[in-house]
Amino acid sequence: MAEVGEVLMSVLSTIRVPKPGDRVHKDECALSFSSPESEGGLYLCMNSFLGFGSQYVDRYHARTGQRAYLHITRTRKAKKEDDNNSGSGHPPKKKPTRLAIGIEGGFDVEQEQYEEDVKVVILPDRQEVTSEDLATMPDVVRERVSLSMAGIMAADSVSHALQVQQWDGEVRQESRHAIELKQLDNGVKIPPSGWRCEVCDLQENIWMNLTDGKVLCGRRYFDGTGGNNHALLHFQETGYPIAVKLGTITPDGGDVYSYDEDDMVLDSKLPEHLSHFGINMMTMEKTERTMTELEIAVNQRVGEWEVIQESGTTLRPLFGNGLTGMKNLGNSCYLNSVMQVLFTVPDFQNKYVSNIDKIIDEAPSDPTQDFKTQVAKLGYGLLSGDYSKPAPDPGDENVASEPRGDQIGIAPRMFKALVGRGHPEFSTNRQQDAQEFLLHFINMVERNCRSGSNPSEAFRFLVEERIVCQQSHKAKYTQRVDYIVQLPVPMDQATNTEELQEAERRREEGDSSAPIVRAQIPFTACMAALSEPEILTDFWSSAVQSKTTATKTTRFASFPDHLVIQIKKFTFGLDWVPKKLDVSIDVPDTLDLSALHATGQQPGEELLPEVAPPSLMTPDVEVKGILGFHGNEEDDSLYSPLLSPVLDDSTVSQLCEMGFPLEACRKAVYYTGNTGIDAAMNWIMSHMDDPDFAAPLVLPGCSSGAGTTPIESLSEEHLATIVSMGFSRDQATKALRATSNVLDRAVDWIFSHLDDLESMDVSEGGRSGAESEGGRDPPPPGPRVKDGPGKYELFAFISHMGTSTMCGHYVCHIKKDHQWVIFNDQKVCASEKPPKDLGYLYFYRRVAE
Repeated sequence: MAEVGEVLMSVLSTIRVPKPGDRVHKDECALSFSSPESEGGLYLCMNSFLGFGSQYVDRYHARTGQRAYLHITRTRKAKKEDDNNSGSGHPPKKKPTRLAIGIEGGFDVEQEQYEEDVKVVILPDRQEVTSEDLATMPDVVRERVSLSMAGIMAADSVSHALQVQQWDGEVRQESRHAIELKQLDNGVKIPPSGWRCEVCDLQENIWMNLTDGKVLCGRRYFDGTGGNNHALLHFQETGYPIAVKLGTITPDGGDVYSYDEDDMVLDSKLPEHLSHFGINMMTMEKTERTMTELEIAVNQRVGEWEVIQESGTTLRPLFGNGLTGMKNLGNSCYLNSVMQVLFTVPDFQNKYVSNIDKIIDEAPSDPTQDFKTQVAKLGYGLLSGDYSKPAPDPGDENVASEPRGDQIGIAPRMFKALVGRGHPEFSTNRQQDAQEFLLHFINMVERNCRSGSNPSEAFRFLVEERIVCQQSHKAKYTQRVDYIVQLPVPMDQATNTEELQEAERRREEGDSSAPIVRAQIPFTACMAALSEPEILTDFWSSAVQSKTTATKTTRFASFPDHLVIQIKKFTFGLDWVPKKLDVSIDVPDTLDLSALHATGQQPGEELLPEVAPPSLMTPDVEVKGILGFHGNEEDDSLYSPLLSPVLDDSTVSQLCEMGFPLEACRKAVYYTGNTGIDAAMNWIMSHMDDPDFAAPLVLPGCSSGAGTTPIESLSEEHLATIVSMGFSRDQATKALRATSNVLDRAVDWIFSHLDDLESMDVSEGGRSGAESEGGRDPPPPGPRVKDGPGKYELFAFISHMGTSTMCGHYVCHIKKDHQWVIFNDQKVCASEKPPKDLGYLYFYRRVAE
C-alpha cells in the first residue's frame, strides 16, 4: 500500500476537484456506449472528467499521459419481496402528471435501482485504491483524492443535466389576451355538469369560450376522433380568442387554449372569467383528462397506433449486427428512426464505421464535442451488434424467459446533445419533424466534410426548373440542389370518395359509430401532381418587361444513388392552421423515374434575357445564386455563383398581399430558392420571431453597414460553438460581426466564405488546419452530384403517428437481407405486415443494371 501511496503522490497534481461549470461525463464513454452498468464499468479521468470504457481507457492514457481514473461500476439490485408479499421491495411508482423529466410529478430519470462501487485506478498497471485504502495514506493525498471523488460523485452528469434542463413540455405562458379580456354581459350561465356542444350535441372534449360563454366541441384529430372543430370555427367567425376545457376545471385551474396564439396558455384571471358565467372554480371537480394527460397517454401508450407498430401480432425479436435498438431520450424517436436508416446506407457506413479506429485515434482532446467522432461512435454502436442484446427482464432475474423485444440498445445522449447544440428545437426534448432533422443532420455532414468523401452526396441531386413565358415563349432554366423529393398529396384524386363523404356525413350528424375512413390516393396521382406544369400568374418576364403568365416545369437534372421521398402529409388549411392528411398511398417497391429526367434547353428555343425585376433588385450588389433550400432555417445558405439570382416577383407580391413586410417576403423567396408560395410561406412562419425578420435582405458576399457588430457585444457561447467546429476565434468573430451576432446565420456565412477565410489560421479551439478534414483546401467549384439511371427499389421508410410532427411517435422499417425489420426505439423485430402505405419518408436505392 505504501507503493500505491507513492504513485498517488506522483500524480496528485493531475487530480482535480470539479468546479461549477465543469462537464462531468460519468454516465457514458466518450468513444463508445459503455457505461457504469456495462461489463468492465466506466473509467472517469480525474483531470478531464471524460469517461471511457475498459476497451478505450488504455488508449486515452497512452495519448494523454493521464494516470488517475475513478472506476465506477453499477449492478442492478435484485428485486426483493416485501413483508406483504406484494412482489416488490419498492413503493409503486407514481403515475406522471406532468410532461417533464426529473421534477415533481414528472417522469423518473432513474428507472432502475443500482448498487454502485467506486474506486481509484492508477494506469498503466491498473493499481486500485478504495476509500478504505485512502484512510491509511498521508493527509495531503487522502484529502485531495477524497475531495475529487466526492465532487465527481456529487456532480450532475452531463446527460442527467441535459435531460432535466431540456424538457418541461408543460411550461405555458400567460396569454396576452387574459388580463384585458372583455367578456360579454349576455346573461349566459353555465351549469356545473352535463355540457354538450351547442352545434352537434357532442358530450366529450367540450370547450367554453371565455368571451361569450359559447359551449362548443374541440378540434377533430387526424383519426376522426376528438370533436368537430366547432369551437375553432366560432373563433374564426368572432375573433373571441381564448377558451377553457370544461371538465378540467379544479380549484387549481384548468386547460386554457388561445386560438389566436395557437397554444395552451395560462390565464391568471381564470377564477374571475369563470365566475362571469356562474362557474365557481373552487367547487369544480375534474371529469375529463387534461391536454397534458392526453399527451402523456400518447407517450406512454404508443401502442394505440396498431397498424404502424404492428402491435396486433406477436413479433419475433431480432438481435445481431445492424439490429441494435436505440433508447428514447424523451421524444427522440424522430432522431432514432432517421439515424437507423442513414446507417443502412453504404456511404455513411464507409465514412464513419469502416474507419472507426482511425477516427478515434485522430479524435481531439475532448471527443464529446467532435462531430465526426460522435457520428462514428453512433454508427459503430448501431452496426457492431455489441449492444444488440435482450434487456434484463424486470422480473425475477434468476428465471429464464423468452427474449423480449426490448434491447439493451444504445442511448445516443452525447450525439443528440452535439447535433442539437444551438438549435432552438433539436436542443430540446420535444418531439420534432423527422424530415427537418434529416436535413439538419445532412447540413451538418456537409459542413464537416468540406473535402474528401462526403456521405451526404448519396442523397444530393440537381433539380432543373424550366419557366416559359407564355407571351414571348422564351424560357429560363435554373438548377438547384436538393436532398428530398417532396411529393404532393392530391386529395381530389382519392379513389374512395363516396366512402369518405358518407363517413363525413355520419360524423357531422353526430353518429358515434361512424367508421374511420382513410383517403386512398394512388401513388401515380402524387407523381403526376409533382411533374405537371405549374401556372405562374403575375410572372415578371424579362422579355416583355412586364407581368404575364408563365408555366414552370420541374425535372431531375441528376438522379442520386439514394432517393428520399417525403409525402407531404403535413400542410396548412386556409387559415394557416397546420393539419395532417390521413391518407393511404400505394407506394411501390420499385420506381422508374427515367421519364422525369431533365432535357435542358431545346433546339431552337430562345432564353429569357437575364434581367432582374427593377423594383426588387439592387443594381450595385453582386448576387450569389442559391445552391439549395432544404426546409428549415439551418439549411438556407448553401451557395454557388453558378445558379440563378432572380427573385420570383409573383411570389414576393403574393406574400406582401398577405400583409408581411416587403423585406421579409424577399428573404423568404430568396432563402427558399424560388420554389413557390408554400415553401416561402413556411419560411416566413418559422422566422417571424427572428430579430432581423423585417430587416433589409443582405445577400452573401456583399458588404453592409448593418452587418457589423462591435466585438464587445459578441456572445461567448456563439464564439465557442463556431470555434468547436474547427475555426479560429478570429474567423468566428468575423462571421458573427458580419451577421449581427445571429449564430445560425454566422455558421452559414462562414461556410459560404471559405475562400475569404483561407488566409486565416484554422487552429484555435478546434482541430488544426492539418487535422481538420477540410484542411486548407478550398471547396470544389459548384455542387458535386452523382448521377445514374433513375430506377430504384424501396429499402426503408419512416412512419409517423399523431396529429402533428410536434407530437406522436415515429417508427422505421428497414429491409435487411430481404426481410423487413421494424425499429421501434429499443424494440427490433421481424416485420409481419410492413405498413408501406402509411409512411411519411420513403428511402429508395438505385437498382444496379
